[in-house]
Amino acid sequence: MFEVIPHIAILLILAAFIAGFVDSIAGGGGLIAVPALLLAGADPIETLATNKLQGSFGSGTAMITYARAGHIDLRAQAAMAAISAVAAAGGAMVAHLMPAEVLRVIMPVVLIAVAIYFAVKPGLTDKDSRARVSNAAFSVTFVPLIAAYDGFFGPGTGSFFMLGFVLLAGYGLLRATAHTKTLNFASNIGSFAVFVWSGSVWWAVGLCMGLAQMAGAHLGARLAMRIGAGLIKPLLVVTSTAMAARLLWQIWG
Repeated sequence: MFEVIPHIAILLILAAFIAGFVDSIAGGGGLIAVPALLLAGADPIETLATNKLQGSFGSGTAMITYARAGHIDLRAQAAMAAISAVAAAGGAMVAHLMPAEVLRVIMPVVLIAVAIYFAVKPGLTDKDSRARVSNAAFSVTFVPLIAAYDGFFGPGTGSFFMLGFVLLAGYGLLRATAHTKTLNFASNIGSFAVFVWSGSVWWAVGLCMGLAQMAGAHLGARLAMRIGAGLIKPLLVVTSTAMAARLLWQIWG
């Protein structure tokens, strides 16, 4: 049934639950799921394709949970989500044009900067602040840039979307978290639509991981809505730092 032996499948499902929980609050679920798939024996393309499959379940569940609680207007965000999906699909198609080694050098620096910003920036709460760019400008510049990055590489996408919503769009942390999940879900679907044609998806494992992602994402989103910035801010700092550390370890290890 599974593409791996049963006890490895169980460990992957457990990793997916944890990834869904963490990702629904602060992003960074790929930091858990991708290494788990690689350690299970998936090659890089199988890993990317299967991660997009299972990750779509988690981001979609978190999006619906936040929407039901009134933190997202899905109709109002539909155009932005469509841009995210198309840009991610484009990023997946041109992945081979950008050397992964270049990104592995750049991204730890950026992720550490994100962590420092959220760690030391005073006044970060769930209250909205003044937007620095218009919604239209944000949609056609920042969103496709980050979504395309998600299509061809991926680590830190949720953190980068969060940073944009807080720093540029003026969203409070909880609202930024909720809207990040919509764009992340769209970018996952867009890039998966490209990867699925590779024939490299671990369907049985990926779908079971997806169900675990749903459970973890639902729990994480509800916890984030209950605690708010008090949970989101420290977890965002930790996950961004952890992703940077892992990328540096890949370079130097």
